[in-house]
Amino acid sequence: MVNWSSLETVFLDMDGTLLDLHFDNHFWLEHLPLRYGERNNLAHQAAKDELIPMIMAERGSLNWYCTDYWSDRLALDITGLKAEVGDRIGYRPHVTEFLDALRQSGLRSVIVTNCHPDPLKLKLERTGLDQRVDAIVSSHQLGKAKEDPQFWRDLQQLTPYDAGATLMVDDSFPVLESARAAGIAQCLAVLAPDSQQAARERHPDIPGIHHFDEILPALRQRQAVPSPR
Repeated sequence: MVNWSSLETVFLDMDGTLLDLHFDNHFWLEHLPLRYGERNNLAHQAAKDELIPMIMAERGSLNWYCTDYWSDRLALDITGLKAEVGDRIGYRPHVTEFLDALRQSGLRSVIVTNCHPDPLKLKLERTGLDQRVDAIVSSHQLGKAKEDPQFWRDLQQLTPYDAGATLMVDDSFPVLESARAAGIAQCLAVLAPDSQQAARERHPDIPGIHHFDEILPALRQRQAVPSPR
């Protein structure tokens, strides 16, 4: 599923890949409509009916992920509202073991996320995730979402990488398709990003896992191979 011996760099999505997507889904589908309804004197379902089409219209764009954009558009403190349900932020199964194994293997691990820097800070404070990887890049630093093919070329300016020796792990099929089109040699889909929802169907062309324990044994075998002298 992954050719570990050919890799130098592992790019990792954050939400839905390393962290449970339940937090974000709960926020956007339940908590934000609740607070939006309170502010605009709308019943919860009416608030959802108004908000969700508005949000979905931005899907795949940087605005979709931008806390500043939604704070301005909705006249609400999105980051502050996220903090209200911050207790739901947490790791997906086997993630810490996987990140530890990556570090022990000598591979470079870089989080490449569409998360805005403000909620990113909240998530790092809650999890200490930044202590388990070598670097973190937010797409907001580049002004392009990962779905944009130009994103991967611009990423070279922040964290140079050899596309032919890189793995991208993400729960978003459009992101993985974008990475593959940009020349990333190996792509891997996470099929169970939200612990409260059923797993998704597999992508026809991109291999997928439900949890990282499925690829940990092979990664650990790579660790056991002595480095050439």
